[in-house]
Amino acid sequence: MKKPRIALVIGIFCISVFPILVKLNLTPGVISAFYRMLFSLLLLLPYALLSKQFKMPTLKMGVLAIISGVIFGSDVAVWNIAIQESTATQASLLTNLSPVWLGVFSLFFLKDKPKTNFWIGTIIAVFGMMMLVGFTVFQTLDFDLAFSFGILSGVFYAIYMLISKEVLKSMNVISFMTITLASSSLYLGGVSYALDEPFTGFSNAGWLVLVVQAIVCQLAAWLLISYATQHMRATRVSVSLLGQGILASILAWLFIDEAISLQMVLGGLVLLFGIRVTFYEKQIFSSIHFKKKPVKKLI
Repeated sequence: MKKPRIALVIGIFCISVFPILVKLNLTPGVISAFYRMLFSLLLLLPYALLSKQFKMPTLKMGVLAIISGVIFGSDVAVWNIAIQESTATQASLLTNLSPVWLGVFSLFFLKDKPKTNFWIGTIIAVFGMMMLVGFTVFQTLDFDLAFSFGILSGVFYAIYMLISKEVLKSMNVISFMTITLASSSLYLGGVSYALDEPFTGFSNAGWLVLVVQAIVCQLAAWLLISYATQHMRATRVSVSLLGQGILASILAWLFIDEAISLQMVLGGLVLLFGIRVTFYEKQIFSSIHFKKKPVKKLI
């Protein structure tokens, strides 16, 4: 079990670097997401074909994989914008609310309904989110673009997880990643063109950051995490991934001098604790029993 755990730790670190690279603002948010997907595809495709690991899926699974790519591309694009418009800390922690949205969607679309722990954890996580962003934002309903996109990123990722979980039951990881990267690239390329974002003219540092995002934050991170998921419990992997938000905050403080207030730290910890409760398998109130008091008979 050492290798999967090491792979998971390295994978989490690779993801945590991403907000720092985006916060450098060397490229626009959507075009940055486009090149992250495109460069990853160009690196993965030769390997997938030469190793013969790419297998054509059924029509239904292929369509679902394409949809997964579009949704994941949307997730990365809005997350990029959220990071650039606010802080790496806030955007990273808000997108970590995806397990909460995943549970809400499960309530409506899956047979396995959320347990009591999920709703307890959700309440705690939402309170932590309010602490992180500031209670005045909710009092005045002054939700800016960065906050909205941070939340939307988590929603997109939850939808992606629901669909990808179903697709990966009948498709290997390499085939799935190849199709999703291809559909993400085409979709984000079209969106970038429609928004009139520049495809060229970046500095050497800008191109370097785009390549690092593709190699480190996309290919290496998700291949390592997929490997860990195959050999470890999914819940354990999911909980471990929550550490990405905290690690991203520390890296932002160390390398880009991002200010972090005590309230943000406490709010982030409460948010992550709430999400951790949603993964707690043993029911919190299951061990609570109410003893009936003996009734005295009147003679």
